[in-house]
Amino acid sequence: MSKKNALLPGGEFIMGSNRHYPEERPERTASVVEFAIDIFPVRNSDFAAFVDATKYVTLAERLGHSHVFQMTQGSVPLNNPDAWWKAVQGACWHNPNPGLDLPGDFDQHPVVHVALEDAKAYAAWAGGRLPTEAEWEFAARGGLHNAQFAWGEEFAPNGQRMAQVWQGAFPWYYAPGGTPATVAVGQFPPNGFGLHDMIGNVWEWTQSAFAKSSTCCSCSPQQDSNTLFTLKGGSHLCAAEYCLRYRPAARMGVAGASSTSHIGFRCAYES
Repeated sequence: MSKKNALLPGGEFIMGSNRHYPEERPERTASVVEFAIDIFPVRNSDFAAFVDATKYVTLAERLGHSHVFQMTQGSVPLNNPDAWWKAVQGACWHNPNPGLDLPGDFDQHPVVHVALEDAKAYAAWAGGRLPTEAEWEFAARGGLHNAQFAWGEEFAPNGQRMAQVWQGAFPWYYAPGGTPATVAVGQFPPNGFGLHDMIGNVWEWTQSAFAKSSTCCSCSPQQDSNTLFTLKGGSHLCAAEYCLRYRPAARMGVAGASSTSHIGFRCAYES
C-alpha cells in the first residue's frame, strides 16, 4: 500500500442511471479534467497521523456522541431508519462501536464517524480536497462505459464477491454472523483505474451539494439542514432489498454535520 493515489486522465462519461432510483436520473454526459484520487479510503492509521500532527478534535468528539448502526431483533418496516440508527455516547473515529473490541487490523479500516468538516480538515492537511460528485463517479466507473457496477454488469461475477455489502436480511439478519462492520481496505479487487473500495465498505463524502429537489434515501439518520451534501459508493450496510446503492451512479444526500458508523471519505488532488 505504498502508492497513495492514482492520476486519472479525465474525459467525458455517462453520469447517473435511468435504471434505479429517482435521484440518479437522468443519465447524462458529464466531463472532468485530469485529477488524482486516493487509491484507498482514508484509513484509521492515516487519520491518526493527522490527529497526532494537528491535535484535531472531530465533531463527534466535541458533541460526545455519534450515530451507530444496531441490528434490530426482527423484521421491521424499512422506512424508519430510527429503528436501527442510535446516537451512542462516546462513539467516534477511534471508538466506532463502544462496548465492542477493536479488530486487530483496525488501523487498516476506513475511518468513520467523520463529519464533512472533519473530512475537509484532513484533506487540507494532506494537500488535497474532497472530490466533486462527478470526479468521484468518474473514478468509481474505472473506465467502463455506463456499467451498473464498478466492475461490470454482474454483481458477483463467477460467484466472487466484489465489495463489502450486506449479506442476509436487512436490518435484522446478518448471514456471516457477528456485527456488521467495515473491513480493512484493499480486500476486494481494484477497479479499472486501480482504485479499491469505491463501492461498499463506507459511504464517501464529496464536496458537491445534493439538490433538495432530489429524492433522499433513508440509508442514514436524517438531520435537519439547509444544505445537504452528496455521499457516494454505498456501504457495508447496503442491502439489495433496501438500498441497492453499491453502484457508481448511486447517491445519497445528508447534512454536513452527519456523523455515523458507515460514512468515510477519500481525497482528490489537482494534477
